[in-house]
Amino acid sequence: MVESSVLSFQSNDGMEVVARKWIQEDLPRPKALVQIAHGMAEHIMRYNHLAKELVAQGFFVYGNDHRGHGETARKSNRHGYFADEDGFEKAVEDMQTLTSIMEKEYPGVPIILFGHSMGSFLSRRYIQLYGNELAGVILSGTGGDPGFMGKIGRMIASWEKKKKGSQSPSPLLNKLTFGNFNKAFRPNRTEFDWLTRNEKEVDQYIEDPLCGGIFSTGFFFDFLNGLETVHNPKHLHAVPTELPIYLISGSNDPVGGKNGKGVIESYQSFQKAGMENVTYKLYENARHELLNEVNKDEVIRDVIDWIHQHI
Repeated sequence: MVESSVLSFQSNDGMEVVARKWIQEDLPRPKALVQIAHGMAEHIMRYNHLAKELVAQGFFVYGNDHRGHGETARKSNRHGYFADEDGFEKAVEDMQTLTSIMEKEYPGVPIILFGHSMGSFLSRRYIQLYGNELAGVILSGTGGDPGFMGKIGRMIASWEKKKKGSQSPSPLLNKLTFGNFNKAFRPNRTEFDWLTRNEKEVDQYIEDPLCGGIFSTGFFFDFLNGLETVHNPKHLHAVPTELPIYLISGSNDPVGGKNGKGVIESYQSFQKAGMENVTYKLYENARHELLNEVNKDEVIRDVIDWIHQHI
């Protein structure tokens, strides 16, 4: 029987971070540990169905609500806000603190990191800093280097931070970041048609009080800074060359670009940096949230198969 429980830990800067773990009580030692890094404007319990499927395979699962998200934001009363400075790096440090807890609870068990969307970018920074701690990383719904547009966005975020304060919501940056995502799916039923073809899942996202919202100027500044760091060739070369990396995306995911252009760019950048075991898969017509897509069973099966191959 799958047991799910809440655990909390203190971040390096004193914030209470809320996390969850899923285990099988009658299994004393799992085959592997899977750490999940969720996406922007959502929370770890949206991965409950994935966690249960993984536990059924003999894997135990952990994941935290990132700062500014879910129950962690509720505790700190800072929705949509990472930190006063270096927020992206602090969110990565929180993930590493959770990894340390996992290592203490199950020493010697291989760890796979699964990051989706924003969580994929946090995971890409994680493997630059702590890649040696992992047996592999799966990057879902990731994208390519925003380049010049990313620099423009960061300038706008910096200007808004000074003008409005770093914790003020930024409708402008929200629109610049997500405004075009729904265009390919007109006529639109909702603002979030780009998430998945499964209308029921879209409605559940909209109805979830811990999902959505306009994020702060400080968050956007930190996130865009983080994207620049993640794509810096100097930092890319810090990823262990033998670390297995698996990129998965929908061919219609606007984050990954048309036909996965940004995903393929990321795959090629890993190869160029010397990664010896990097692969990718694009799911035809799927959108951003592969785990909530109409073909989610296929996706989860592929994830499980990949984990089995790399532990």
